[in-house]
Amino acid sequence: MRKRIPRIAPDGALDLILRCAKPLGSVRAPLADALGAVLAEDVRADRDLPPAPRSAMDGYAVRAADLRKVPCELRLAGEVAAGSDARPRVRPGTCVRILTGGNVPPGADAVVMVETTEERDGRVLFRRSPECGANTRLRGEDAKKDEVLLAAGSVLGARGVGMCAAVGRGSLRVGRRPRIALLTTGAELRPIEARVRAHEVRDSNGPMLRAALATWGFAAGTVRSAPDDFVIIAAKLRRLIARHDAVLLSGGVSVGRYDFVREAVERVGARVRFHGVAMKPGKPLLYATLPRNRHVFGLPGNPVSSAIGFHEFALPGLRRLAGAPPDECRPAMRVPLAEKFASRRGPLRFVLGRLVWGNGGPTVERVRSSGSSDLVAGGRADGVIAVPGDGRTLARGTLVEFRPWRPLP
Repeated sequence: MRKRIPRIAPDGALDLILRCAKPLGSVRAPLADALGAVLAEDVRADRDLPPAPRSAMDGYAVRAADLRKVPCELRLAGEVAAGSDARPRVRPGTCVRILTGGNVPPGADAVVMVETTEERDGRVLFRRSPECGANTRLRGEDAKKDEVLLAAGSVLGARGVGMCAAVGRGSLRVGRRPRIALLTTGAELRPIEARVRAHEVRDSNGPMLRAALATWGFAAGTVRSAPDDFVIIAAKLRRLIARHDAVLLSGGVSVGRYDFVREAVERVGARVRFHGVAMKPGKPLLYATLPRNRHVFGLPGNPVSSAIGFHEFALPGLRRLAGAPPDECRPAMRVPLAEKFASRRGPLRFVLGRLVWGNGGPTVERVRSSGSSDLVAGGRADGVIAVPGDGRTLARGTLVEFRPWRPLP
């Protein structure tokens, strides 16, 4: 007879994972390969940014004192384009044509937009008087030399990559990302391209989990599948965990006659830390550890439950292994409800949600679903709403905790 699954509270399960998952140390990586990695060092400005006063507009560099009375004409004394090292001096009665990003030439203290001027025969007519400093960017206005631009522990995004490039960081020390393997189980699973009969399904969890890993900056180095056979599952798991820091299994994790994942996990010598979480859907989730900081996550086979288990527990553990601070391992945000919602009494529930963006910012609306096997509804969701099981009716506009399934700006 199979054992009854004892249930751990969701917060307790997450805390346990984050305590067991130790950061894997750091490596030096080329900037091109560092997207999504956790910085293991501060990124500092290598010089003042900008390094010299620069024009914020196309126009003319002038002495503001020369244009106190307008209309006024000044003699054109040269040009400075972005990237040009030209330094024509602006003397009384003269101006210099300047392009956006060009260094403000010596003697000038303002830039006049080209739209308010008229150039002819080497002279420029000005119709407006500028303030001193108009349309210029000061040296060091964005950052001073040695100022921290990105702190250690930050996840490097696309804009951070651009910032690193701007300060000459062609390589970075980042947290080593875990080596991850996926193992989907089930006698009913068939390859994506296969013709399937009424009792069969195509393996959607493998591609879904692999894509979810990639969304958050991780790669699944190995993807395998296995039928509902204890010997085969245990053998494949043994080989995978020997070469990876983490293995994600999908399916076979409940207590049915053909659910062999827990037995296989124990057979390879892993210590089961919990098996069963007090939540709905996705209760029969398993987490186990092995020596040398190795981890096994057993996710339910139903695709929505699998996605929830991945984002709520496996992903935070993987982010912790990669060096993310514990309080940043599971992204969450407070968002107003787009519609009234009645909660039920019972365990914590995760309800599929879709963000709706309006002029006042995002709201979240419920995605109707027929259950945890409804991959169609899961595909329409941006994440889940965490709904306490207190039986309250939540009014429209109530702030709820939303757990996104992709990085948000």
